[in-house]
Amino acid sequence: MAPFLAYEDKGPVTSRQPLVPLVLVHGHPFDRTMWAPQLGTFSAARRVIAPDLRGYGASPTTPALTDFSQFARDIEALLDELGVESFVLAGLSMGGQIAMDCYRLFPGRVRGLVLADTFPAAETPDGVRTRDAMADRLLREGMRGYADEVLERMVAPYAPAEVKAHVHRMMTAASPEGAAAALRARARRPDYAALLTRVTVPAMVVVGADDTYTPVSDARAMHAALPDATLHVIEGTAHMPNLERPEEFDKALGEFLARVDAARPGTAGRRQPSTAPPRL
Repeated sequence: MAPFLAYEDKGPVTSRQPLVPLVLVHGHPFDRTMWAPQLGTFSAARRVIAPDLRGYGASPTTPALTDFSQFARDIEALLDELGVESFVLAGLSMGGQIAMDCYRLFPGRVRGLVLADTFPAAETPDGVRTRDAMADRLLREGMRGYADEVLERMVAPYAPAEVKAHVHRMMTAASPEGAAAALRARARRPDYAALLTRVTVPAMVVVGADDTYTPVSDARAMHAALPDATLHVIEGTAHMPNLERPEEFDKALGEFLARVDAARPGTAGRRQPSTAPPRL
């Protein structure tokens, strides 16, 4: 039976491959191509899997998403189909929240956790209303107006033109029905704050220095909550540092992956230092 999700699966797949597979979870309203730099960098030596979430990219919109945890269950089913038992799991924005839900549901399979430009708190009542209203708007108007409005918050106004074009193209190509369903389910997601304190694997928190959706203060709070974590603040970027400054992002991710590769499964070390500059 074919996996439900569309996906990209690159790199060595031999069972003797010593490097831990990397699974990349995109945010809203994007698709797996947001990870193109990382697929290129890391698939030369390790297996890298990047799915299109339900309702995004080439994955089907139906059956409609109604529960946020279904994203995690879809990923679990895909990895079962691909024979990937354990892996490093990385997610950005909504993808980071899905990564947290994956850890909630099947923690024994996660060897390392990368949380980029995301936050663990449940939605506030105002946030629920805002997400529901945006879902209604996307169904009514489509994606282009929304994409035009938020582009220079998703990436910094000074981001390279080709990065802006890529991000805008992903947003306008997204299915309004899929994006709206995800917004409603995301508005009702659980709170992951307590979960972070119980994570037993190495973690890395990454954030763009100029991110206004998930500011550096959110990243610092996650770093403080996780028992064994590093923090990387990437200057000159907003909400998508993996695209805006892929060299810096990949350097941090590569160092983290090397640490996970060298560790025994199920072990966690000391808290790792932050690479963030001190506050003035």
